Amino acid sequence: AILSESVKMQPAERLKILLFLVNIYSSGCFRSSSINIGRRLIMGSEDIISFQNLNRRAMVTAAFGSSFFAKAAEASAKRGVPNKIGLVDASASAFDNEKTNVVRRNTNEVVSQVNGIRHKRLGGSDVIVSEIGLGTQRWVSGDFNGPDEKLCFKLMDRAILNDGINLIDTAEQYPIPSDNAHPEGLCEEVIGKWASLSKGRRNKIVVATKITGGTRITKKGIIEACEGSLKRLKTDYIDVYQFHWPARYTPQSNWGQSLEYKQEQEESDYRMVRGACSFEDQCEAMGQLLRQGKIRSWGMCNDNAFGLTVLCETAKRLGVAPAAAMQNDYSLLNRRIEENGVSEASSPLYENA
Repeated sequence: AILSESVKMQPAERLKILLFLVNIYSSGCFRSSSINIGRRLIMGSEDIISFQNLNRRAMVTAAFGSSFFAKAAEASAKRGVPNKIGLVDASASAFDNEKTNVVRRNTNEVVSQVNGIRHKRLGGSDVIVSEIGLGTQRWVSGDFNGPDEKLCFKLMDRAILNDGINLIDTAEQYPIPSDNAHPEGLCEEVIGKWASLSKGRRNKIVVATKITGGTRITKKGIIEACEGSLKRLKTDYIDVYQFHWPARYTPQSNWGQSLEYKQEQEESDYRMVRGACSFEDQCEAMGQLLRQGKIRSWGMCNDNAFGLTVLCETAKRLGVAPAAAMQNDYSLLNRRIEENGVSEASSPLYENA
């Protein structure tokens, strides 16, 4: 009831009410997500409140009691107010939804259309991305025809300010190729510089960036790499944070050159010899960043159905929001995700990424 009434208040007052309720009633369960929840409330989200980062029904049950959502719906009905209080459970299966009050959000759900471009949900998160995005690998690079900063700004002006695109895909390793005059990280700096030119630009874009894969991925390394990207992007949060390629050996991490897994490489691959970061450590690091509000969602690149499934299931076991995205090669010529199980694993019925 208080949340429903808060819609009539100014954004700052609404945020105060929200943070008060979160801290009083959560007993610690939801406090860590207050930054992201507050951001959604201030931006006038269609939902009054969305528990974005904490997707486990057990936490809600512990904090509010198993009948919390039923009581909320009943109270709203009596007051003639639409029930918009819901738990986003990205890890719940389609079968669970028939038995619970959990609000199910499916990946690739078309949420809106801007200038003819569809905007879709990413995984079970509240991150909404344009179907077409800006790729930045060659921006400000050492390539002979790589666009310079001025041209990159024009590309973002047209795509984001005029043409309905909000997704920008980058990485801490970009540009490629890099050299002394075009160092790694420069792409993120250019994006951050453009976004800081005027108020409101940051809210118009969804930034997806990546930590370099292999031995760069450790629990400590993930946190440090994220902090570096935040600084270069001149922002306090990243919308989608991804592993550029896996910490472990897998044939898919070689940009899909092979689907054959060779067990003999488990003992010789540089990642395995030095001790690949465990799935638990990876998920715990992403969970920490989610709780701190430094990332809104996370995912992986150049991985396969095994990596997606194990990381998602590990995250659920640890009480962390599972991966929302899997970014792999896919084109007229490269259809490997249709062959290696990724399409099945990422279905809303299973990992919902």
